[in-house]
Order: sequence, then structure tokens, then C-alpha cells
Amino acid sequence: MSELVERSVVTPTGSARVWEKGVGNPIGFFAGLGGLPAWLPVLDRLAERHRVVAPSLPGFPGGANFERLDDIFDWSLAAIDLVMEAGLIGADLIGPSVGGALAAEVAALRPDLVRKLVLIAPYGLFDETAPIADVFACKPGEQSGLLTRDPQAYDAYRTRPNSANEMDWTVMQVRAEMAAARILWPLGETGLRKRLSRIAQPTLIIWGAQDRVIPPSYAAKFAEAVAAETKIVTIPDAGHKVEFDAPDAVAAAIAEFLAC
Repeated sequence: MSELVERSVVTPTGSARVWEKGVGNPIGFFAGLGGLPAWLPVLDRLAERHRVVAPSLPGFPGGANFERLDDIFDWSLAAIDLVMEAGLIGADLIGPSVGGALAAEVAALRPDLVRKLVLIAPYGLFDETAPIADVFACKPGEQSGLLTRDPQAYDAYRTRPNSANEMDWTVMQVRAEMAAARILWPLGETGLRKRLSRIAQPTLIIWGAQDRVIPPSYAAKFAEAVAAETKIVTIPDAGHKVEFDAPDAVAAAIAEFLAC
């Protein structure tokens, strides 16, 4: 397996970091809440068979400025620009959480850009009978426990490396929170429901059985609304960041889906 490579691309939104690892057919990855402050084990698993390309969304670690992105249309165009500039035209696209909401928008608005779509506990819908938890209203120290089944491991993943400036690291994390809130306000409803029927690509939906942020019942809501053939995989003992909690199971489900 190749080493992690970092490069940058320039879009109308600005310059964005692109991390890349592995060989083979490309897979695009839009990170979820918090972005990618560091490379994830699930991406290592996927990079054993594919070239994983992870462009940073605006406002997230390594991403361009997001202040001029006012609505979901602006964010969708920014995501489309990243797919194109990162060399992912016609590739498979994976998106967990907030990244899943934008990956779904790309697939709906520009079907020529996406071969297969993988949504991992995506945002984008809201059901009053099964409300979404407000991750932005957590008290200090509570968010990790809401997002994952192993908050200590997740906190360690997000810990500032010795090489990073403390103030810069804090600003990066606050900026990612602000960007996610700007996309998802209020409580994850982005109007995506009106566009899901435009998704014609084969779609895999993965959910953690213990997701405390978005109830696992949302998997069926997405599957019913997507026009293409969909498959739902529920991962036991995993929370909202199922790709963090269960990297082997998530990578195996994705690999099987992409190989079909």
C-alpha cells in the first residue's frame, strides 16, 4: 500500500487540501463532522484495494473558507467543484454524516460525476417523530460520547499532535463546527428530500445500530426516497461515527458493494 500523499487543488471557493493513499480505482471521501484532522483507519482499509482521495470540504481541516457559502446550493456547488478538481469524475463517492449530505447532493445534481454512492449515517432529512440530536448544543466533553461508542479513542484521535500549534489546532476545530452548523441548520434539514429521487446510482447506506445522533430508522427513509437500487447495512455496537467505531466492518461492506 502506498504512503499518504498530500496535495492541494484550487476551486472557486479557494485552495483545499487533498489527501490520497492507495492504488487502483479511485474512491472519493467527504469527511463527516469534524472533518479529517488526521487519516482514519477505515481509509487505510479501503486503500488496500483502491486509491482513496479525500478532498477537504470548505471550513473543515484543510478546506477553503466557507463564509461566502450561504445555502445548500452554494455548498453543493463547492462539493461538485472539489470532485472535479480532485480528479474524481466518474469515481465512487463516500460520505459519512455531513459529508454524506453533500455526497448525496453531488450524486443528485451531477449524476455524471458519481459511479456508485455510499452514504454513512448521512444528514439531510428531519423527521419530527424521530428527531435528530443537536450536536452543537453539547456541554464541553459531551460531544464525543454522543458521536461514538468509544469517546476516549475519539478524543485521542482529535488530540493536537506535537507538531501543530495549539491556537491553530483550536481554531481549526472551531471552524469545522461552524461550517457543519452552517450546512445543517436547523437540525440537519437541508431540503435533500426533494432531490433524492434524482439519485440514479447504486447506493449503499450504512448506519451504526447505536447511533445517538441520527436514529437508524433514517436509513429506510433514505432508501425509500432514492430512485436507484439501494442496500442498507447496519453495523452493531457502533455510533454515529460508525466509520470510526467499526472501520473493518464498514470497509468490508463498502468493498463488497463496490465490487458488485
